[in-house]
Amino acid sequence: MKELERRTELELVGQLANEAARANVFRDFQERKSSNTLRAYEAALHLFAKFLKETGVEVGDLMNEPKAWRGVTWGLVEGFLRWQLLKGYAIASINTRLSVVRKYAALAATAGIIEPTEVAMIKMVKGYRHRVGKEINGKREAASISTRKGPKKAEHITIPPEQAEQLRRQPNTPQGRRDAVLISLMIELGLRVGELALLSASDFNLEAGELTFYRPKVDKIQTHTLPPATLEAVRRYMHDAFPDGPLLRGSKKGGKLTKSGMSNEAISDRVRTLGERVGIHRLSAHDLRHHWATKAARNGTPIDRLMDAGGWTSPAMPLRYIEETRIANERVDLERAKDRKS
Repeated sequence: MKELERRTELELVGQLANEAARANVFRDFQERKSSNTLRAYEAALHLFAKFLKETGVEVGDLMNEPKAWRGVTWGLVEGFLRWQLLKGYAIASINTRLSVVRKYAALAATAGIIEPTEVAMIKMVKGYRHRVGKEINGKREAASISTRKGPKKAEHITIPPEQAEQLRRQPNTPQGRRDAVLISLMIELGLRVGELALLSASDFNLEAGELTFYRPKVDKIQTHTLPPATLEAVRRYMHDAFPDGPLLRGSKKGGKLTKSGMSNEAISDRVRTLGERVGIHRLSAHDLRHHWATKAARNGTPIDRLMDAGGWTSPAMPLRYIEETRIANERVDLERAKDRKS
């Protein structure tokens, strides 16, 4: 009898412990993440909430309240992908947001809000691979739907060295100093536009000449050494930046910097504007990253180092840059061996 009573007490305590754990599952998860990671999650979930609102559903705080996920299904997540396509968001951005939504749906299941069978279906919602993404972008362009509401575009623009240098040389004004940092971090370190938007002044160690930042796409924190020109650009800009706020501050038409940070779209628009000024039409942030990767590959950077520095988890993408830098017919032999000997 006492054995049964003890077991009943243990079961009761266990159930209470489960309830406490479920109530804190979001908080416990977020305590293990950096502030940059959380900002990326918040942006993705804010857009998901915007999609749900357009479907006629108002939700609570998806970032912090497990109950806000009640009723979320795999069909809604699938619809979120298609909605982003129609809105013109970049394929890479869509894939990143899908990853965040799936992650939080799994947390909501742990909290007992979403049924395990439903979250299993949500996990089966897939993003778009590179080849499929190109086909989708082709169809969107044919339908006059933007494919550039985000950091990437399908085809890159080659940037000649002299124009790359022109992009880095900006006026000695608050806006110009900001733009010099923006361009330098992309063209000399290969940062993605989303990584730039998450940076704060505190991420830099100017004495050591280093930048420590978060890469949401691969969920990794890295430290990079700043090249001399980039380090100098950051030093010139630091008195314009806020110590605890976003590194890249927005600007008004007159060039005066605002207190708010720059969004992914604002950074992409600024890159396009700066490109127009030096004669490069439709320049994108991804073109600057492509320039960095191609230059690194051309100078003999080993694939494992290029993969790590660029924040890739697969060698497929850095291999593409290495292949692009090779002479196409360097291994083509039009003479037979015996003819060469004679």
